[in-house]
Amino acid sequence: MVSQHVFQLCQASETVSSVLAKNPTEAPGDVAKKLYGKYKKNLHHDPEKHRPAPSPQDRDMALKCGRWGPTLPSPLFLQAYADALNCLDADPMSGVVSPPLMGSHGTVPLTVISPLSDIIRHCANLIARAEREVFFITCSWSPSVAQKLIKDALIELSKRAGERGQRVVVKMMYDKAAAANAIDAHQVVKPEAYTGKAIQLPHPEEIPNLDFEVISLHKLLLGTLHAKFCVVDRKVAAVMSNNMEDNDNMEMMIHVEGPIVDSIYDTALITWNNHLNPPLPSHDAPATEGGLPTSGQEPLYLDRPPARGQDAIAADGKGVHLPELMPGEPYYDADLDGEILRMQSAYSTKPDETHLEAVNRQLNLPCKIPIGTSGPEIPDGEEMTPYISTMTPTPVPMALVSRPPYGPFNSHNVNVPQNEAWLSCIRNAKNSIFIQTPDLNAAALIPALSAALKRGVKVTYYVCFGYNDAGEIIPGQGGTNDQVAQALVKNATLKERELLHICYYVGKDQDHPIHQSFKQRSCHVKLLIVDDHVGIQGSGNQDTQSWYHSQELNIMLDSEDICRKWREGIERNQNTARFGVAAEDGIWRDRRGNPGKGYFGNPGKVEGLFKGVSGMLKKMSDKGGF
Repeated sequence: MVSQHVFQLCQASETVSSVLAKNPTEAPGDVAKKLYGKYKKNLHHDPEKHRPAPSPQDRDMALKCGRWGPTLPSPLFLQAYADALNCLDADPMSGVVSPPLMGSHGTVPLTVISPLSDIIRHCANLIARAEREVFFITCSWSPSVAQKLIKDALIELSKRAGERGQRVVVKMMYDKAAAANAIDAHQVVKPEAYTGKAIQLPHPEEIPNLDFEVISLHKLLLGTLHAKFCVVDRKVAAVMSNNMEDNDNMEMMIHVEGPIVDSIYDTALITWNNHLNPPLPSHDAPATEGGLPTSGQEPLYLDRPPARGQDAIAADGKGVHLPELMPGEPYYDADLDGEILRMQSAYSTKPDETHLEAVNRQLNLPCKIPIGTSGPEIPDGEEMTPYISTMTPTPVPMALVSRPPYGPFNSHNVNVPQNEAWLSCIRNAKNSIFIQTPDLNAAALIPALSAALKRGVKVTYYVCFGYNDAGEIIPGQGGTNDQVAQALVKNATLKERELLHICYYVGKDQDHPIHQSFKQRSCHVKLLIVDDHVGIQGSGNQDTQSWYHSQELNIMLDSEDICRKWREGIERNQNTARFGVAAEDGIWRDRRGNPGKGYFGNPGKVEGLFKGVSGMLKKMSDKGGF
């Protein structure tokens, strides 16, 4: 039952952002302490020992604890939200957002299901089009095409701001563990550090019209900043799965607009924690009131046109040949429609090229060792469409279901909105559960999936073959994807096995999974869809690190229309369902019955520890050492 205490937290008139609107020179961390520090925290609360049964009363209280817009949330969504809200009893900041802003509404005019750099191309466009402020937060940062795209966009933003006679405030954050984190998890990054060879952000002289600040965050030892999102002019936000680096990952991002942007903005402030020097221009211009006044001509939020189908987008891309936005090649677009057209043009065929060859060309771009095609030819109407139009006629209910960073070497900090929302959706699913995640091994998740199978619910999950095997095989980390799949299958009855669909990611141009260690076709999408209408997307993996330690940001939404388009995009932009189906034992096998190349096997604890440590040392060595 949602307690009276939590209800009052959600009904309060003050939030971290609203207090800063009145006094923008205060540090967001100090404001959060004043608002919520007076409440006793229990970071080790075990929800399994105190979990209330679902009830209409619970859902009614949850309904009153959000600002849902014109669409009434479904019972499934409300129950998941109620279960997430219960975490606030033990820690009001467990969702990394002020409680009154946790439940909201908005639109998703764009979804991207594509390689990492394509998502950053959209972020680069958002930055270049910004007029007053940018907040950009990510996890891993290294010199890469993504890094160069963001650097170029910041230089372009400064140039445009100068032409307008304005200054733009930019705040950037990334994860970095260092000895200084033992004193303060938040570390100010000085220009000589962020312009050095490890980060390569622009020098202050290159961006004279930006007020630029950089902070790194890491809670020792395991409390990683793993959330990845940006907010621009407090009008639009992008929530993504990717880091800032070069890799072969397929990723996912959603661009959101409307009041939900205020919730993400509030999370950005809480994550920043420190004084804002200078303060953000939008401190008194919430998204619910339109965000900062800007001169942009692009229609936003409710003024956007209806969604366009993937077939129409693919057809438009065939008719033009536009240069791709690349480092040093500033082909920015004036609006979202222009971005979609340019991106689809890149995936369209060139002279004497098939659809399959066009996809292979694009997916090989980040690969140090490109590979040829092994998949069948792609017919007209099934072309890859990286940018997907997901606008809805009206805003849909949304909630932030996130978690804060937690450093200690234990799994006690499990009672967080992210985990409770995931588990609630799975516990209360009636028909179907779909998950795509790099790896799936969280201790609380596996029995929840088994229980869903026993209720007759169809469970489908896509994982990446061999993703981080070296780390996951170490005892205590949950096991590799192959090990977990075998355990699930072993515990399933024949009827339950028919309901369990395990698949390993297959690239759009391939006919088999490729082990992640080869860095040629991997997947890093994080998505859960239940009963075809409640979806959770963001940065959280279904693994031990994301469940118990990393700071994550995820959006839960309630829309059959958007969830259908997400599934359509997932299926259209990969060959997983067609060629990645696991054998009866849960392992992917080729036509001869052999596991894929690179298969780690199922070692015992001692061998697992040896393999894991050896693999992690090699991984670190490959990245240039410790």
